[in-house]
Amino acid sequence: MSRHIEPLNPPTLSKAVGFSHGFEARGGRLLFIAGQVARHRDGHVVGQGELVAQFRQVCENIKALVTAAGGQMTDIVKLTLYVLDVHDYKAKLKAIGGVYREHFGKHFPAMTLVGARDLFDAADGCLIEIEGVAVLPYDPQTPR
Repeated sequence: MSRHIEPLNPPTLSKAVGFSHGFEARGGRLLFIAGQVARHRDGHVVGQGELVAQFRQVCENIKALVTAAGGQMTDIVKLTLYVLDVHDYKAKLKAIGGVYREHFGKHFPAMTLVGARDLFDAADGCLIEIEGVAVLPYDPQTPR
């Protein structure tokens, strides 16, 4: 866990399992991550019809953004997941959790899952889109 952010899970709220109720940031730089879908760098959709494969590609895309900004996945404080089928997501939760841990370890940002009737890239086969916010350590040497 990065030293400039800390999860906030007060005992007056239900126990947070697989997410954090909130995060406190103490300085740093904000990175707003636009909704990422399962497009490979060449533009094609990875994992047609396979939610877990698409989740993996989305995580790779998010990692590329955070790394390019000089951060790491544990700097992410908020994720919003949009899925076309919440039931399918819940049915594949164990496999999705495995992919999640490959990328985030035991870091659990504040998260929201939203069932969406449509996604901008759904016609191309995208089943999931994830956006987020990261608080990166302040580093005056980080290139802009």
